[in-house]
Amino acid sequence: MKPMRNDVEKYLLSVEKPARYIGNEINSVHKDPSSVEVRFAFAFPDVYDIGMSHLGMKILYHMLNDIDDVYCERVFAPWVDMEAVMRREGIPLFALESGDDISAFDFVGFTLQYELSYTNVINMLDLAGIPIISSERQEKDPFVIAGGPCVYNPEPMADVFDFFVIGEAEQSLLEIIQCYKEWKKAKKSRKAFLESVSRIKGVYVPSLYDVIYNADGTVDKFVPKGPYPVPVDKRIIKDLDRVYFPSKMIVPYTEVVHDRIMLEIFRGCTHGCRFCQAGMIYRPIRERSVNKLIELADKLVASTGYDDISLVSLSSCDYTDIQLLILKLIERYKEKGVGVSLPSIRIDAFSVGLLEQIEKVRKTGLTFAPEAGTQRLRDVINKGVTEQNLMDSARAAFEHGWSTIKLYFMIGLPTETYEDIKGIADLAYKLVDLYKDIKGSKKGLKITVSTSSFVPKPFTPFQWEPQDTMEQLKDKQDYLKSLLKDRAISYSWHDNRMSFLEAVISRGDRKVCKAIIRAWKNGCKFDGWNEFLNFDGWLKAFEAEGVDPGFYAYRRRTYEELFPWDIINPGVNKDYLIREHKKAQKGITTVDCRMYCLNCGIKKLEEGLCVENALEI
Repeated sequence: MKPMRNDVEKYLLSVEKPARYIGNEINSVHKDPSSVEVRFAFAFPDVYDIGMSHLGMKILYHMLNDIDDVYCERVFAPWVDMEAVMRREGIPLFALESGDDISAFDFVGFTLQYELSYTNVINMLDLAGIPIISSERQEKDPFVIAGGPCVYNPEPMADVFDFFVIGEAEQSLLEIIQCYKEWKKAKKSRKAFLESVSRIKGVYVPSLYDVIYNADGTVDKFVPKGPYPVPVDKRIIKDLDRVYFPSKMIVPYTEVVHDRIMLEIFRGCTHGCRFCQAGMIYRPIRERSVNKLIELADKLVASTGYDDISLVSLSSCDYTDIQLLILKLIERYKEKGVGVSLPSIRIDAFSVGLLEQIEKVRKTGLTFAPEAGTQRLRDVINKGVTEQNLMDSARAAFEHGWSTIKLYFMIGLPTETYEDIKGIADLAYKLVDLYKDIKGSKKGLKITVSTSSFVPKPFTPFQWEPQDTMEQLKDKQDYLKSLLKDRAISYSWHDNRMSFLEAVISRGDRKVCKAIIRAWKNGCKFDGWNEFLNFDGWLKAFEAEGVDPGFYAYRRRTYEELFPWDIINPGVNKDYLIREHKKAQKGITTVDCRMYCLNCGIKKLEEGLCVENALEI
């Protein structure tokens, strides 16, 4: 066990949640730094409570630490009270395990889960004393790298990161570490390492490419400065049963957002919701076997002591053997009081049998995501569920004792009308009436309607669409609020300013990077937290850097435009996305690609990975 740094320990009682900074949790890894060849700081650009809920960190942290001469440690964004102490006392950003300054590490690897964490990335680098701009780093500085879903458009942070890891990192990260060891032994220049690592599939080094712009501000072309790939292909793990997954996970001393065993049952999605970036970039679907999942669950229950196993995926009810898996897990652990939970439930895949199994140990809240209030709009977005699906699932839940349901919707979707907004309220009231029919009254019923604002994301069929203005979104929120008057129904909504910034950054190019850095200089950080959003600071940053945010958020694109993110190949090709966009405009749905191969392009990237029984069309 590593003792706390003296310059940190004496201030712990003066900050909120000191357990965020002490480390030494159960299953954390401690090595002698002098005995390893590579030191890797896994950096999460948000507070500990959020970062410790991230499954990717749990996987890669233990994977790297299972290598004898590699030491992976964690670092999170300090909360504002601790940051104030650190800046006042001159304490650099440090890793939890050793307490050492991360500026002395070989790598600082960020996971980019959310665009509004980018100012936190810059703030953390500044706290660490690491130059913010990659071109300003010296030979002694760590390589600053990034992975995660946001790197599918790496351009808004191209000036900050030395390189990006595109796709699933379990294999590519090991290759990067090996490449680094060889480079270190050869004692070559920093640039030589970047040139070398660029040859690894899934690695994008932005400094090795120039971007040429048209007069109208759109991208004309990417020009590699040498024999570097255009585009850069993502990495895909073929066999989840054989890829690394930890047999233990760190158990925090303080409450975190998802404080439970996270058991990843499959990756990818076959439904093809047209707004969903994850459903496109994480293709194809690959499942872990039931036997492998039971084996992993046994080890994790034994090593953590958790009493809840969360079955993690994009749509867990779509797992081929979900009934069998839940039955086996519950039977195996019912004497220990270990329950099973599903993070969200796809309405059409829900069944009474599944409910009956889950409730044997404990009842958990239910979350459904109809996404849109009318069938017309659900067809536009290719959600593939009906109102009857929702009512049947809710009836099953109410009859089996559930009284709390959350409903997730999006507003601002392409072609949306106020009739579609009214449909959200109509669905909520129909659930109230259904509950009264079953129970005789509304007593105990709690329905939460939650709306997020649509953000057109890269590599989706809606990437050509504009976002609704903040004023339009507010009007729609106010209208829905006026309709939801029943005490059994509560309504929560997303801050439209955040959605606007998310659209600007997620669709941005390298010019946006200067505005992000300027926003940080204007005091912006923790932009995804309502209490810290400094929207005026962002507007001033855009103005100062000559960036028109509306150009990125509110502009309808043409099919001919080259996007900043087209430097990346996610496997799903533009022809498929155009076909889906055109079908959306006509309200035509597309079948689940487990039934028919839709020729989205993923087969060309990696042969033999799509569903074996899917028919070609």
